[in-house]
Amino acid sequence: MKIDKDSYGTIGGVWAAVAVICALVLIFVEAKAVYLPVVAVLVLFAAFVLWFHRVPARKTPEGGVGTVTSVADGKVVIIEKVFEKEYFKAERIQVSVYMNFFDVHSNFWPMDGEISYYKYHPGNYFLAFLPKASEKNEHSSTVIRNADGSEIMFKQIAGTFARRIVCYSREGDSVERGKQCGIIKFGSRIDMYLPLDAELNVRLGDLTRACETVLATIPSSSR
Repeated sequence: MKIDKDSYGTIGGVWAAVAVICALVLIFVEAKAVYLPVVAVLVLFAAFVLWFHRVPARKTPEGGVGTVTSVADGKVVIIEKVFEKEYFKAERIQVSVYMNFFDVHSNFWPMDGEISYYKYHPGNYFLAFLPKASEKNEHSSTVIRNADGSEIMFKQIAGTFARRIVCYSREGDSVERGKQCGIIKFGSRIDMYLPLDAELNVRLGDLTRACETVLATIPSSSR
């Protein structure tokens, strides 16, 4: 396991603030019954912030060009046919994975291919599991085209407590399934938009592991 490369500043800032507060508590609070619990809570919080920004080592399963793995750890909260109006402008299967505070928040490319579209959307910070979060919240949209010409989209969606989305998408770049594609800091959601003929491997309520859980397989004839 390693720490996300874009999170050192966040971690350092939190640790510095915790160190200052702990020092002030030790200086100005004399009662052990007061300062020991306060310091313990602050140290645990600093440790949690470090742990939260972890990038776990995962083994990506073998598969063909149409194999789609989960972008994130979490719980499948939506599986439905929707009209995707940003890029495809057609019906797609939406599969959404919700991440709570304790899930891994590092995200990983779901499919081998080339980035054919990317856009960042500023927005609100509604609770990530609400349906309106997909369009109303701050989010980034990435489309990957595989060697067969099939495309999928995934959105990194901020939640009420997620105030920063990091995404490595750049149009024209080649990407490899299972490699890190970014991170969403604190509670958030991933929406994926798959072709209608995609063969789903998950159901509502299933728990997913980024890189390891195969969400779907896209037939080679799909466009």
